[in-house]
Amino acid sequence: MSRNRKPREKNLTGRFLSGNLEEGDLDAQQRFGSRSKDAELSKILRTALLRAEENSDADVQTLPIGEVLQVYSLFSEMESGGRLWLCLVRKTLNRRSDSAVLVGDRVRFRDLGLVDDQGRPQAVIEEVLPRDTILTRSDSFKASEQHPIVANAQQMLIVTSVCDPQVKWGLVDRMIVAALSGKMKPIICLNKVDLETEEIAKKGGKDVDIDPLQALAHYESIGIRTIKTSVPRSIGLDALRESLRNQTTVLAGHSGVGKSTLLNAIQPSLHLRTGAISNYTGKGRHTTTSARRYPLEFGGAVIDTPGVKMFGLWNVTRENLREYFHDVVDGTAPAWRQESFERIAASLSE
Repeated sequence: MSRNRKPREKNLTGRFLSGNLEEGDLDAQQRFGSRSKDAELSKILRTALLRAEENSDADVQTLPIGEVLQVYSLFSEMESGGRLWLCLVRKTLNRRSDSAVLVGDRVRFRDLGLVDDQGRPQAVIEEVLPRDTILTRSDSFKASEQHPIVANAQQMLIVTSVCDPQVKWGLVDRMIVAALSGKMKPIICLNKVDLETEEIAKKGGKDVDIDPLQALAHYESIGIRTIKTSVPRSIGLDALRESLRNQTTVLAGHSGVGKSTLLNAIQPSLHLRTGAISNYTGKGRHTTTSARRYPLEFGGAVIDTPGVKMFGLWNVTRENLREYFHDVVDGTAPAWRQESFERIAASLSE
């Protein structure tokens, strides 16, 4: 009895070089690679790396520098000199580095002399330059293991919403600590301020009794900048644009709070997809699948981190957590900030 099998992809290499190969396709090839490797793809990858090995004795310090825009399973997309490059990573680099190549990394690369049908050159990443800042992902609130996901961001824009979904100030506080511990400046953006307070009351929830404007006022009093925005009413968009100008900014916040909508409003050419809110859960639906760096026409860049539910706290312990909660230390923190401090402390190691 014959089995029905899906026909093998005949032109995987062509799709890889033309940029039409999706990450899911690459992952599938890797999963089944031990039994059904695509010969052409394996050959092109081996050839490219061997060609780079031939020049490995050249002075790495003379190589050009690029910035990583997105990381896929087999290659990374990089920008240098106003051009997009598709890059492989030298195997020995993975063994020397503390972590894999990250979005936002500044890297030295070697041109392989290969160009695809769309004119995009191919290269091998030879060195990751020292990182100024780092942001990690945590698998859960109490997870001790952290996974670096973004490098060299200067600030974090923490986007939350009045409702749909309702703001959770405890998670906002954790993101603030994640930013500060990663050497980034936190900025809080309260989106959807056009929604009426009656709608908030109807949604209910633990934080419904916390006035969002009073919460923002408290953050301002402890030195954290805040912005109030509404895309339908064009509120706060100029202030948001100025906050992002000439800075590399990580976007943080639950799905559905309006991150993509805000970015499309300040730079329509991005054409980012926006997600709907589930009527059943009141939570947003993720519209992209991996961290991506987007250059801004007015200067700077934003790095979206979709699907990341929890950021890790870089080198934060119960002992030094107070450094990020000065209002708790001096007794000026409202009850909800004190609760945030206690909950984060309980999740940390000694």
